[in-house]
Amino acid sequence: MIEDKTPQRTSIAQLGEFGLIDHLTKNFEINQPSTLKGIGDDAAVLDFKDKKVVVSTDLLIEGVHFDLAYMPLKHLGYKAVVVNVSDICAMNAKPTQITVSVAVSNRFPLEALDELFAGITHAAREYNVDVIGGDTTSSQKGLIISITAIGEADAEEIVYRNGAKETDLLVVTGDIGAAYMGLQVLEREKQVFQVNPNSQPDLDAYTYLIERQLKPEARKDVRTLLHALEIKPTSMIDISDGLSSEIMHLCKQSKVGCNLYEDKLPIDPTFINVCEEFNIDSTTVAINGGEDYELLFTIAMEDFEKIKANPNFTIIGHMTQKSEGIHLVTRANTKIALKARGWDALTE
Repeated sequence: MIEDKTPQRTSIAQLGEFGLIDHLTKNFEINQPSTLKGIGDDAAVLDFKDKKVVVSTDLLIEGVHFDLAYMPLKHLGYKAVVVNVSDICAMNAKPTQITVSVAVSNRFPLEALDELFAGITHAAREYNVDVIGGDTTSSQKGLIISITAIGEADAEEIVYRNGAKETDLLVVTGDIGAAYMGLQVLEREKQVFQVNPNSQPDLDAYTYLIERQLKPEARKDVRTLLHALEIKPTSMIDISDGLSSEIMHLCKQSKVGCNLYEDKLPIDPTFINVCEEFNIDSTTVAINGGEDYELLFTIAMEDFEKIKANPNFTIIGHMTQKSEGIHLVTRANTKIALKARGWDALTE
């Protein structure tokens, strides 16, 4: 098949704001019974009856949170939804609706926004959330995406960051660190391309890591898994900024300390191999990487037997008295004070 070297580029200005909104939102469906009115009025109308509502908002800015040199727009749309849904899952709630706002510069044709919204639409279907509104405007700085996620839960189901107790076990889902190393691979290939635009990267060996970076998944399954095990976490947070940062959030808000064990960290073999390739310490990356969107939570010691053999969860430490501090216990059984070196958008 001959590649089309002159793909269609439809100016957004041809549609106008309201024509653009109609075009971008035509594929969104309403599936949640709590959505009384979605897109098309001055505001959405939701009916949660006896449920509690949880709301979270994230802002993604080109050049700060993503690089379109290697982030396909469809993947970006999908990821933008996932990172917000993950916040709802971290409250032990069920995500139900999202709003989507975009600011876009004139370098993006309509076809580019179609790709972005195809990813958003796919994620909305995958996570069964209704897109119920948002906003569009122009930008002089590239692409900006803001998504607000809404969820529901019974009052007794909601889990906060401040409920961890001394002796509670610290648990994490999945594996950690892979998303950060996927980013390192992509950044390296970008630099190679800038030097030699004719180079063709061979990324087969890095598929898992790159997918964790470009197309992460929110752990919507954890709420159901924990309910089946008859476990309610005492505190919970998602791992967006790095394990060390998230542990410190839990400890600070729960007024406890923590011992994190290096030899318990769940890391993928591919991740270890690529850390060696880049000459980076795997433990440093695993605890500081970020963007894994796994869930970190604490459970009462009495729930150990319920969770110990479950392949979805790994016990990586335990909480202590606040006075004992927050430490990483190395494989050599040495205690090192844990510091938050994860992602911070406001630092250079």
